[in-house]
Amino acid sequence: MTEYERSRTMPAQPEQVFDQAANIGQLDTWLPEALHVEAEELPAVTVHEDRTDEDTSALLRARRDQMRLEWGTRDQGSYAGWLQVAGISGGASEVTVHLSFFDERHDPGETMVRDALDTCLQRLEEQVRLRVDHAAG
Repeated sequence: MTEYERSRTMPAQPEQVFDQAANIGQLDTWLPEALHVEAEELPAVTVHEDRTDEDTSALLRARRDQMRLEWGTRDQGSYAGWLQVAGISGGASEVTVHLSFFDERHDPGETMVRDALDTCLQRLEEQVRLRVDHAAG
């Protein structure tokens, strides 16, 4: 099993960050550009990966009381992950994303995963900023 984790501080309340991250209709705005999530009957979702042109049955659970998203493959158990939002001082939040690959064939490698996680967190922060700025203005 291989695990990866990245964190980023965002200038918004944890509820605002979590609401943006958990918005099923806007996951494509912050997930890796090659992944697309289609909701079925939640928590069931289908994940389409452009790189392989494959659809994978997965689960996605939003636990608002814990400010946590959890996901993973349904049938083959090849990977799982979570996103945790925590409030920090000054009205900011720290967002941590964690991925676990149980099947090495699905692990694209450390450099690719770390870059993808950093990009996801950056894109999520941009979406949060847009949401917060729009609400304030």
